[in-house]
Amino acid sequence: MKDKKQAAALEYNLEDPQGAPKVIAVGEGFLAEKILNVARDHGIPVLEDREIVAKLVEVPLGTEIPPELYEAVARVLAFLYRLDGEKIKNREDS
Repeated sequence: MKDKKQAAALEYNLEDPQGAPKVIAVGEGFLAEKILNVARDHGIPVLEDREIVAKLVEVPLGTEIPPELYEAVARVLAFLYRLDGEKIKNREDS
């Protein structure tokens, strides 16, 4: 049996460096597809990592990620920062 697709969305406030990212959406199957489609429709980067998502779907909505997920989510944030850096560089090169 094929595993159901899972998705999780995080929110991180750069103006609050003391706060951790919050889980703002989670879903499996059809709901996961909807989360991914909304992200893509709004130009929000999507990183596929089944291991991280499997842990994030267990976090209650609206709460900060637990400390044991900091390292995993730091990899996600590093991915996003790299994307932002590439976008800025591409704009400067244009």
